[in-house]
Amino acid sequence: MHRNLQALIVLTISVCTIAINAQNAQAQAFGVELHNTMMPVSGAMGGASLARPQDVQSAINGNPATVARLTGTTFGFSGSWVESTFNISNNPPAGSLFSQLVGPFEAKSVGQGSLLGNIAVAQDLRPLGVPGTLGVGLISSAGVGSSFRQVPESNGTSAFLAFLDVNVAAGVDVTEELSVGAKLQLGNGTLDGPFVGLTGAAYDYALRGSVGVDYDIAPATTVGFYYQTKQSYNFDDAAILDVPLRDPIISDIFVDLPNNYGLGIADESLMNGRLLLAADVLFKQWSDTDLFGAVYDDQWVFQFGSQYSVNDRVKLRLGYVYAQNATRTQVGNSAGGVTPPGGQAAIRYVQAQFPAFNRHRLTGGFGIKDLLPNVDMDFFAGGMFRDTETFGDFTSDELATYWVGTGLTWHFGGGCSNQTCDACALVAH
Repeated sequence: MHRNLQALIVLTISVCTIAINAQNAQAQAFGVELHNTMMPVSGAMGGASLARPQDVQSAINGNPATVARLTGTTFGFSGSWVESTFNISNNPPAGSLFSQLVGPFEAKSVGQGSLLGNIAVAQDLRPLGVPGTLGVGLISSAGVGSSFRQVPESNGTSAFLAFLDVNVAAGVDVTEELSVGAKLQLGNGTLDGPFVGLTGAAYDYALRGSVGVDYDIAPATTVGFYYQTKQSYNFDDAAILDVPLRDPIISDIFVDLPNNYGLGIADESLMNGRLLLAADVLFKQWSDTDLFGAVYDDQWVFQFGSQYSVNDRVKLRLGYVYAQNATRTQVGNSAGGVTPPGGQAAIRYVQAQFPAFNRHRLTGGFGIKDLLPNVDMDFFAGGMFRDTETFGDFTSDELATYWVGTGLTWHFGGGCSNQTCDACALVAH
Protein backbone atom coordinates (compact mmCIF):
# COMPACT_ATOMS: atom_id res chain seq x y z
CA MET A 1 0.00 0.00 0.00
CA HIS A 2 2.91 2.38 0.72
CA ARG A 3 4.27 1.93 -2.82
CA ASN A 4 0.78 2.41 -4.25
CA LEU A 5 0.45 5.70 -2.36
CA GLN A 6 3.83 6.89 -3.63
CA ALA A 7 2.82 6.07 -7.20
CA LEU A 8 -0.45 7.96 -6.87
CA ILE A 9 1.35 11.03 -5.52
CA VAL A 10 3.80 11.03 -8.45
CA LEU A 11 0.97 10.63 -10.95
CA THR A 12 -1.02 13.40 -9.28
CA ILE A 13 1.91 15.82 -9.57
CA SER A 14 2.43 14.85 -13.22
CA VAL A 15 -1.19 15.40 -14.20
CA CYS A 16 -1.38 18.70 -12.31
CA THR A 17 1.64 19.85 -14.31
CA ILE A 18 -0.04 18.83 -17.56
CA ALA A 19 -3.24 20.67 -16.65
CA ILE A 20 -1.55 23.85 -15.53
CA ASN A 21 0.64 24.03 -18.64
CA ALA A 22 -2.21 23.52 -21.13
CA GLN A 23 -1.82 26.14 -23.86
CA ASN A 24 -4.63 25.71 -26.36
CA ALA A 25 -7.87 24.12 -25.23
CA GLN A 26 -9.70 24.87 -28.48
CA ALA A 27 -10.66 21.19 -28.41
CA GLN A 28 -14.27 20.12 -28.88
CA ALA A 29 -15.47 22.85 -26.53
CA PHE A 30 -19.02 24.19 -26.49
CA GLY A 31 -18.25 27.87 -26.72
CA VAL A 32 -15.13 27.59 -24.59
CA GLU A 33 -16.34 25.03 -22.01
CA LEU A 34 -15.29 21.39 -22.21
CA HIS A 35 -17.78 19.78 -19.78
CA ASN A 36 -17.05 16.00 -19.77
CA THR A 37 -15.81 15.69 -23.34
CA MET A 38 -12.19 15.07 -22.29
CA MET A 39 -12.83 12.47 -19.59
CA PRO A 40 -11.43 8.93 -20.00
CA VAL A 41 -14.77 7.16 -20.53
CA SER A 42 -17.23 9.95 -21.28
CA GLY A 43 -14.77 11.33 -23.83
CA ALA A 44 -15.40 8.24 -25.96
CA MET A 45 -19.19 8.55 -25.48
CA GLY A 46 -19.57 12.11 -26.75
CA GLY A 47 -19.44 13.43 -23.19
CA ALA A 48 -22.82 11.86 -22.27
CA SER A 49 -22.62 11.30 -18.50
CA LEU A 50 -25.33 13.14 -16.54
CA ALA A 51 -27.32 10.04 -15.52
CA ARG A 52 -24.80 7.18 -15.20
CA PRO A 53 -21.21 8.44 -15.54
CA GLN A 54 -18.64 5.71 -16.12
CA ASP A 55 -15.58 7.44 -14.67
CA VAL A 56 -14.91 9.33 -11.45
CA GLN A 57 -13.88 12.57 -13.20
CA SER A 58 -17.22 12.77 -15.04
CA ALA A 59 -19.21 12.23 -11.86
CA ILE A 60 -17.40 14.99 -9.98
CA ASN A 61 -17.30 17.45 -12.88
CA GLY A 62 -20.88 16.83 -14.08
CA ASN A 63 -24.04 16.03 -12.14
CA PRO A 64 -22.91 15.96 -8.48
CA ALA A 65 -25.75 13.61 -7.49
CA THR A 66 -24.03 10.83 -9.46
CA VAL A 67 -21.06 10.95 -7.07
CA ALA A 68 -23.24 8.83 -4.74
CA ARG A 69 -22.83 5.95 -7.23
CA LEU A 70 -19.12 5.67 -6.36
CA THR A 71 -18.29 3.18 -3.61
CA GLY A 72 -15.04 2.29 -1.92
CA THR A 73 -12.12 4.54 -2.85
CA THR A 74 -11.73 5.54 -6.49
CA PHE A 75 -8.79 7.47 -7.94
CA GLY A 76 -8.47 8.38 -11.60
CA PHE A 77 -6.45 10.55 -13.90
CA SER A 78 -6.43 11.16 -17.61
CA GLY A 79 -4.37 13.10 -20.12
CA SER A 80 -5.12 14.07 -23.70
CA TRP A 81 -3.59 15.78 -26.70
CA VAL A 82 -5.68 18.30 -28.64
CA GLU A 83 -4.74 19.66 -32.07
CA SER A 84 -6.65 22.26 -34.10
CA THR A 85 -6.39 23.62 -37.63
CA PHE A 86 -7.61 27.20 -37.38
CA ASN A 87 -7.54 29.57 -40.38
CA ILE A 88 -8.72 33.17 -40.37
CA SER A 89 -9.30 35.63 -43.20
CA ASN A 90 -9.66 39.36 -42.54
CA ASN A 91 -10.32 42.00 -45.18
CA PRO A 92 -11.49 45.31 -43.67
CA PRO A 93 -12.31 48.18 -46.06
CA ALA A 94 -9.46 50.58 -46.75
CA GLY A 95 -9.71 53.81 -44.84
CA SER A 96 -11.84 52.45 -41.98
CA LEU A 97 -10.71 52.94 -38.39
CA PHE A 98 -10.43 49.19 -37.90
CA SER A 99 -8.18 48.85 -40.98
CA GLN A 100 -5.72 51.20 -39.29
CA LEU A 101 -5.37 48.61 -36.51
CA VAL A 102 -5.63 45.29 -38.39
CA GLY A 103 -4.90 45.02 -42.10
CA PRO A 104 -6.01 42.46 -44.70
CA PHE A 105 -4.50 39.00 -44.22
CA GLU A 106 -5.16 35.26 -44.47
CA ALA A 107 -3.28 32.94 -42.14
CA LYS A 108 -3.27 29.76 -40.11
CA SER A 109 -2.94 29.99 -36.34
CA VAL A 110 0.50 28.97 -35.12
CA GLY A 111 -0.89 28.16 -31.67
CA GLN A 112 0.46 24.75 -30.71
CA GLY A 113 -1.52 21.69 -29.73
CA SER A 114 -2.16 21.14 -26.04
CA LEU A 115 -1.91 18.65 -23.24
CA LEU A 116 -4.92 18.63 -20.92
CA GLY A 117 -5.22 16.71 -17.67
CA ASN A 118 -8.06 15.77 -15.33
CA ILE A 119 -7.67 14.09 -11.97
CA ALA A 120 -10.17 13.07 -9.28
CA VAL A 121 -10.59 10.97 -6.17
CA ALA A 122 -13.78 9.85 -4.43
CA GLN A 123 -14.26 8.31 -0.98
CA ASP A 124 -17.33 6.34 0.09
CA LEU A 125 -18.68 7.62 3.42
CA ARG A 126 -20.99 4.67 4.11
CA PRO A 127 -18.55 3.06 6.58
CA LEU A 128 -19.12 6.19 8.68
CA GLY A 129 -22.87 5.76 8.52
CA VAL A 130 -23.35 8.48 5.86
CA PRO A 131 -25.24 7.16 2.80
CA GLY A 132 -23.11 8.96 0.24
CA THR A 133 -19.74 9.75 -1.28
CA LEU A 134 -17.38 12.74 -1.24
CA GLY A 135 -15.21 13.60 -4.23
CA VAL A 136 -12.48 16.08 -5.13
CA GLY A 137 -11.21 16.84 -8.63
CA LEU A 138 -8.71 19.06 -10.43
CA ILE A 139 -10.35 19.72 -13.79
CA SER A 140 -9.34 21.52 -17.00
CA SER A 141 -12.76 23.05 -17.49
CA ALA A 142 -12.54 25.57 -20.32
CA GLY A 143 -10.20 27.35 -22.69
CA VAL A 144 -9.37 28.66 -26.12
CA GLY A 145 -6.15 29.62 -27.84
CA SER A 146 -4.88 31.01 -31.14
CA SER A 147 -1.99 33.12 -32.40
CA PHE A 148 -1.46 35.11 -35.60
CA ARG A 149 1.48 37.12 -34.34
CA GLN A 150 3.61 35.82 -37.21
CA VAL A 151 1.55 38.03 -39.58
CA PRO A 152 2.53 41.73 -39.35
CA GLU A 153 -0.88 42.82 -40.68
CA SER A 154 -2.58 41.15 -37.68
CA ASN A 155 -0.92 43.66 -35.33
CA GLY A 156 -0.04 40.92 -32.84
CA THR A 157 -3.44 39.19 -32.83
CA SER A 158 -3.59 36.35 -30.31
CA ALA A 159 -6.04 35.02 -27.76
CA PHE A 160 -5.45 32.71 -24.85
CA LEU A 161 -8.02 31.83 -22.21
CA ALA A 162 -7.74 28.89 -19.80
CA PHE A 163 -9.61 27.82 -16.67
CA LEU A 164 -8.50 25.22 -14.13
CA ASP A 165 -11.00 24.28 -11.40
CA VAL A 166 -10.78 22.54 -8.05
CA ASN A 167 -14.11 20.74 -7.53
CA VAL A 168 -15.48 19.45 -4.22
CA ALA A 169 -18.65 17.40 -4.75
CA ALA A 170 -20.88 15.24 -2.57
CA GLY A 171 -23.73 12.91 -3.46
CA VAL A 172 -26.15 11.36 -0.96
CA ASP A 173 -28.71 8.56 -1.36
CA VAL A 174 -32.12 9.82 -0.25
CA THR A 175 -33.87 6.55 -1.15
CA GLU A 176 -32.78 3.43 -3.01
CA GLU A 177 -33.78 5.13 -6.26
CA LEU A 178 -33.04 8.81 -5.61
CA SER A 179 -29.77 10.66 -5.01
CA VAL A 180 -29.10 14.36 -4.60
CA GLY A 181 -25.80 16.19 -4.76
CA ALA A 182 -24.03 19.53 -4.63
CA LYS A 183 -20.69 20.84 -5.79
CA LEU A 184 -18.53 23.88 -5.10
CA GLN A 185 -15.69 24.74 -7.43
CA LEU A 186 -12.93 27.32 -7.24
CA GLY A 187 -11.61 28.34 -10.64
CA ASN A 188 -8.34 29.96 -11.63
CA GLY A 189 -8.48 31.82 -14.94
CA THR A 190 -5.75 33.09 -17.25
CA LEU A 191 -6.44 35.59 -20.04
CA ASP A 192 -4.16 37.00 -22.73
CA GLY A 193 -5.86 39.02 -25.50
CA PRO A 194 -8.18 39.03 -27.40
CA PHE A 195 -8.30 42.78 -28.12
CA VAL A 196 -5.67 44.14 -30.47
CA GLY A 197 -3.07 46.15 -28.58
CA LEU A 198 -0.41 45.63 -25.96
CA THR A 199 -1.76 42.81 -23.79
CA GLY A 200 -0.21 40.51 -21.25
CA ALA A 201 -1.43 37.53 -19.28
CA ALA A 202 -3.85 38.45 -16.48
CA TYR A 203 -5.16 36.19 -13.71
CA ASP A 204 -8.22 35.93 -11.49
CA TYR A 205 -10.20 33.39 -9.47
CA ALA A 206 -13.93 32.82 -9.04
CA LEU A 207 -16.41 30.48 -7.38
CA ARG A 208 -19.13 28.39 -9.00
CA GLY A 209 -21.73 25.94 -7.68
CA SER A 210 -23.85 23.06 -8.94
CA VAL A 211 -26.79 21.04 -7.65
CA GLY A 212 -28.26 17.87 -9.12
CA VAL A 213 -30.55 14.90 -8.78
CA ASP A 214 -30.25 11.34 -10.09
CA TYR A 215 -33.22 8.95 -10.18
CA ASP A 216 -33.62 5.31 -11.22
CA ILE A 217 -36.99 5.24 -12.96
CA ALA A 218 -36.45 1.50 -13.58
CA PRO A 219 -33.75 -0.98 -12.56
CA ALA A 220 -31.91 -0.41 -15.84
CA THR A 221 -32.92 3.19 -16.58
CA THR A 222 -31.77 6.38 -14.88
CA VAL A 223 -32.46 10.08 -15.42
CA GLY A 224 -30.33 12.92 -14.09
CA PHE A 225 -30.60 16.68 -13.97
CA TYR A 226 -28.20 19.40 -12.83
CA TYR A 227 -27.88 23.17 -12.70
CA GLN A 228 -24.54 24.99 -12.69
CA THR A 229 -24.22 28.66 -11.77
CA LYS A 230 -22.41 31.36 -13.68
CA GLN A 231 -18.72 31.93 -12.90
CA SER A 232 -17.55 35.55 -13.04
CA TYR A 233 -13.94 36.75 -13.51
CA ASN A 234 -12.49 40.28 -13.48
CA PHE A 235 -9.08 40.49 -15.17
CA ASP A 236 -7.58 43.76 -13.91
CA ASP A 237 -5.83 46.03 -16.46
CA ALA A 238 -5.84 43.21 -18.99
CA ALA A 239 -6.16 45.37 -22.12
CA ILE A 240 -4.02 48.29 -23.24
CA LEU A 241 -5.69 49.40 -26.44
CA ASP A 242 -4.02 51.37 -29.22
CA VAL A 243 -6.14 54.30 -30.36
CA PRO A 244 -5.01 56.39 -33.35
CA LEU A 245 -3.98 59.94 -32.33
CA ARG A 246 -4.73 59.21 -28.65
CA ASP A 247 -2.98 57.75 -25.65
CA PRO A 248 -3.51 54.00 -25.10
CA ILE A 249 -6.60 53.02 -23.08
CA ILE A 250 -6.10 50.66 -20.13
CA SER A 251 -9.17 48.54 -19.33
CA ASP A 252 -10.27 45.66 -17.12
CA ILE A 253 -11.81 42.71 -18.96
CA PHE A 254 -14.85 41.02 -17.43
CA VAL A 255 -15.38 37.37 -18.40
CA ASP A 256 -18.20 35.05 -17.33
CA LEU A 257 -18.78 31.35 -17.88
CA PRO A 258 -22.52 30.74 -18.23
CA ASN A 259 -25.37 29.23 -16.27
CA ASN A 260 -25.68 25.63 -17.49
CA TYR A 261 -28.68 23.31 -17.35
CA GLY A 262 -28.34 19.60 -18.14
CA LEU A 263 -30.73 16.66 -18.47
CA GLY A 264 -29.56 13.11 -19.10
CA ILE A 265 -30.92 9.60 -19.46
CA ALA A 266 -29.11 6.27 -19.50
CA ASP A 267 -30.36 2.73 -20.10
CA GLU A 268 -28.66 -0.67 -20.10
CA SER A 269 -31.60 -3.03 -20.58
CA LEU A 270 -30.58 -4.12 -24.09
CA MET A 271 -28.43 -7.14 -25.00
CA ASN A 272 -28.77 -8.67 -21.55
CA GLY A 273 -27.32 -5.58 -19.94
CA ARG A 274 -24.22 -5.47 -22.13
CA LEU A 275 -25.25 -2.32 -24.00
CA LEU A 276 -25.38 1.04 -22.22
CA LEU A 277 -27.04 3.90 -24.11
CA ALA A 278 -26.85 7.47 -22.81
CA ALA A 279 -28.08 10.86 -24.00
CA ASP A 280 -27.62 14.34 -22.52
CA VAL A 281 -29.11 17.71 -23.39
CA LEU A 282 -27.28 20.87 -22.28
CA PHE A 283 -28.54 24.45 -22.37
CA LYS A 284 -25.83 27.11 -22.07
CA GLN A 285 -27.04 30.60 -21.18
CA TRP A 286 -24.34 32.62 -22.94
CA SER A 287 -26.58 35.67 -23.41
CA ASP A 288 -26.28 36.47 -19.67
CA THR A 289 -22.47 36.60 -19.58
CA ASP A 290 -19.81 39.27 -19.84
CA LEU A 291 -17.55 39.09 -22.91
CA PHE A 292 -19.08 35.93 -24.38
CA GLY A 293 -22.60 37.37 -24.25
CA ALA A 294 -21.43 39.91 -26.82
CA VAL A 295 -20.32 37.23 -29.31
CA TYR A 296 -22.37 34.09 -28.44
CA ASP A 297 -26.08 33.30 -28.45
CA ASP A 298 -27.62 30.82 -26.00
CA GLN A 299 -26.66 27.32 -27.09
CA TRP A 300 -28.24 23.84 -27.09
CA VAL A 301 -25.98 20.78 -27.09
CA PHE A 302 -27.08 17.17 -27.71
CA GLN A 303 -24.73 14.35 -26.69
CA PHE A 304 -25.24 10.66 -27.46
CA GLY A 305 -23.06 7.80 -26.25
CA SER A 306 -22.97 4.01 -26.23
CA GLN A 307 -20.89 1.39 -24.45
CA TYR A 308 -20.87 -2.30 -25.37
CA SER A 309 -19.33 -4.88 -23.04
CA VAL A 310 -17.62 -7.44 -25.24
CA ASN A 311 -16.92 -9.54 -22.16
CA ASP A 312 -16.32 -8.94 -18.47
CA ARG A 313 -13.13 -6.96 -19.19
CA VAL A 314 -13.33 -5.24 -22.59
CA LYS A 315 -15.72 -2.41 -23.48
CA LEU A 316 -16.18 -0.58 -26.80
CA ARG A 317 -17.57 2.96 -26.97
CA LEU A 318 -18.96 5.38 -29.55
CA GLY A 319 -20.43 8.86 -29.36
CA TYR A 320 -21.93 11.63 -31.47
CA VAL A 321 -22.51 15.28 -30.56
CA TYR A 322 -24.55 18.01 -32.18
CA ALA A 323 -23.77 21.48 -30.82
CA GLN A 324 -25.81 24.42 -32.00
CA ASN A 325 -23.86 27.20 -33.72
CA ALA A 326 -23.49 29.78 -30.95
CA THR A 327 -22.30 32.63 -33.17
CA ARG A 328 -24.29 35.80 -32.45
CA THR A 329 -25.59 37.43 -35.63
CA GLN A 330 -26.00 40.90 -34.09
CA VAL A 331 -23.17 42.43 -32.08
CA GLY A 332 -22.62 45.76 -30.40
CA ASN A 333 -19.58 47.99 -29.98
CA SER A 334 -18.24 46.50 -26.74
CA ALA A 335 -17.46 43.17 -25.08
CA GLY A 336 -16.39 42.34 -21.54
CA GLY A 337 -16.56 45.99 -20.50
CA VAL A 338 -14.16 47.04 -23.29
CA THR A 339 -15.09 49.29 -26.23
CA PRO A 340 -12.26 48.75 -28.74
CA PRO A 341 -11.45 51.17 -31.58
CA GLY A 342 -13.22 50.10 -34.75
CA GLY A 343 -16.68 49.53 -33.31
CA GLN A 344 -18.62 46.52 -34.54
CA ALA A 345 -15.86 45.47 -36.94
CA ALA A 346 -13.49 45.11 -33.97
CA ILE A 347 -16.05 43.07 -32.00
CA ARG A 348 -16.57 40.82 -35.05
CA TYR A 349 -12.82 40.32 -35.10
CA VAL A 350 -12.87 39.34 -31.41
CA GLN A 351 -15.79 37.00 -32.19
CA ALA A 352 -13.67 35.29 -34.84
CA GLN A 353 -11.01 34.50 -32.23
CA PHE A 354 -13.58 32.56 -30.16
CA PRO A 355 -15.13 30.26 -32.80
CA ALA A 356 -18.18 28.26 -31.68
CA PHE A 357 -19.76 27.15 -34.95
CA ASN A 358 -18.68 23.52 -35.45
CA ARG A 359 -21.89 21.52 -35.15
CA HIS A 360 -20.87 17.89 -35.56
CA ARG A 361 -18.31 15.68 -33.83
CA LEU A 362 -17.69 11.94 -33.48
CA THR A 363 -15.91 10.08 -30.68
CA GLY A 364 -14.86 6.52 -29.92
CA GLY A 365 -12.70 4.42 -27.67
CA PHE A 366 -12.37 1.35 -25.52
CA GLY A 367 -11.74 0.30 -21.95
CA ILE A 368 -9.95 -2.62 -20.31
CA LYS A 369 -10.96 -3.56 -16.78
CA ASP A 370 -8.24 -4.88 -14.44
CA LEU A 371 -5.39 -4.23 -16.84
CA LEU A 372 -3.47 -4.58 -13.60
CA PRO A 373 -5.12 -5.72 -10.37
CA ASN A 374 -7.69 -3.03 -9.44
CA VAL A 375 -6.46 -0.77 -12.25
CA ASP A 376 -8.57 0.02 -15.33
CA MET A 377 -7.34 1.65 -18.53
CA ASP A 378 -9.49 3.70 -20.93
CA PHE A 379 -8.69 5.24 -24.32
CA PHE A 380 -10.66 7.83 -26.28
CA ALA A 381 -10.35 9.84 -29.50
CA GLY A 382 -12.54 12.16 -31.50
CA GLY A 383 -12.87 14.82 -34.12
CA MET A 384 -14.80 18.03 -34.60
CA PHE A 385 -15.67 18.23 -38.30
CA ARG A 386 -14.24 21.04 -40.39
CA ASP A 387 -16.62 23.98 -40.68
CA THR A 388 -16.59 27.63 -41.71
CA GLU A 389 -18.27 30.81 -40.50
CA THR A 390 -18.36 34.45 -41.61
CA PHE A 391 -18.36 37.26 -39.04
CA GLY A 392 -19.89 40.42 -40.49
CA ASP A 393 -18.64 41.53 -43.88
CA PHE A 394 -14.88 41.33 -43.41
CA THR A 395 -13.80 38.30 -41.34
CA SER A 396 -14.20 34.52 -41.72
CA ASP A 397 -12.91 31.36 -40.00
CA GLU A 398 -12.24 27.74 -40.89
CA LEU A 399 -11.79 25.31 -38.00
CA ALA A 400 -11.33 21.57 -37.42
CA THR A 401 -10.10 19.82 -34.25
CA TYR A 402 -8.91 16.33 -33.34
CA TRP A 403 -8.01 14.82 -29.99
CA VAL A 404 -6.79 11.63 -28.37
CA GLY A 405 -6.44 10.67 -24.72
CA THR A 406 -6.16 7.93 -22.15
CA GLY A 407 -6.70 7.42 -18.45
CA LEU A 408 -6.08 5.04 -15.56
CA THR A 409 -8.44 4.40 -12.65
CA TRP A 410 -7.61 2.71 -9.34
CA HIS A 411 -10.28 1.05 -7.19
CA PHE A 412 -9.80 0.17 -3.53
CA GLY A 413 -12.57 -1.66 -1.71
CA GLY A 414 -15.17 -1.00 -4.40
CA GLY A 415 -14.83 -3.99 -6.68
CA CYS A 416 -15.21 -3.62 -10.44
CA SER A 417 -15.65 -0.44 -12.49
CA ASN A 418 -17.19 1.11 -15.59
CA GLN A 419 -20.47 -0.74 -15.13
CA THR A 420 -23.40 -0.69 -12.73
CA CYS A 421 -23.83 -3.60 -10.36
CA ASP A 422 -24.34 -4.10 -6.63
CA ALA A 423 -20.67 -4.76 -5.91
CA CYS A 424 -18.76 -2.36 -8.11
CA ALA A 425 -17.30 1.10 -7.96
CA LEU A 426 -20.09 2.67 -9.98
CA VAL A 427 -22.99 1.08 -8.15
CA ALA A 428 -26.70 1.07 -8.90
CA HIS A 429 -28.99 2.21 -6.12
